Amino acid sequence: MRHLDPDRLALLALAEPLDSFEAGHLAECPGCRHDLDALRHVAELGAEGPDLDRLPAPPARVWEGIEAALDPPERRGRRSHWLLAAAAVVVLAVAGTVVLNRIVRAPAETVTARATLKPLATVPADANGTVRVLSGGEMRVDVRNLPLTSGFHEVWLIDPDHPTKMIAIGNLTDRPDATLPVPPGVDMNRYRLVDISDEPHDGDAAHSGHSLLRGTLTS
Repeated sequence: MRHLDPDRLALLALAEPLDSFEAGHLAECPGCRHDLDALRHVAELGAEGPDLDRLPAPPARVWEGIEAALDPPERRGRRSHWLLAAAAVVVLAVAGTVVLNRIVRAPAETVTARATLKPLATVPADANGTVRVLSGGEMRVDVRNLPLTSGFHEVWLIDPDHPTKMIAIGNLTDRPDATLPVPPGVDMNRYRLVDISDEPHDGDAAHSGHSLLRGTLTS
């Protein structure tokens, strides 16, 4: 019985769908079933292993072992080289997938400072929030139960040693959370007080003087 092409077996090992002919052939051909199972095993090992770019180059005996596993002595010949090449294709395909996933995966962001926001005396006690400053220069603000306003809620950074020195970071929307850019060059050790204010639509960019939540950033 004629065997399936090793290149096609490599694709099937990488979850390529079977057509009706291939399904029928594999049902009747133990040799191709063996080869396909072996290639699938190679793919599974590659997917479950550690980061491939950190592994040393495999010694020759590894490839010899793959060849022996894929091609028992009673079936030696030209097909052995094809199957070894197919195994290499599977390994490279899995490696490429791992590398691609690493490239497209967003890098983990480091929290450089955080604060717990608490309500001021005139604000309902259930209002609260949290702030996280990320290494990428962003601030994530999560607030709950802020009083309704006819204007908008704004986020500020304030120097607690000089309360009149403050920097507007951005406005909160109707969502409970927001990610806002921190202006480059801001000294977070100095401007460490986070303030959420109630601002009217009056065209005045200054702080309204009506603060709702406050918290101090700590590393």
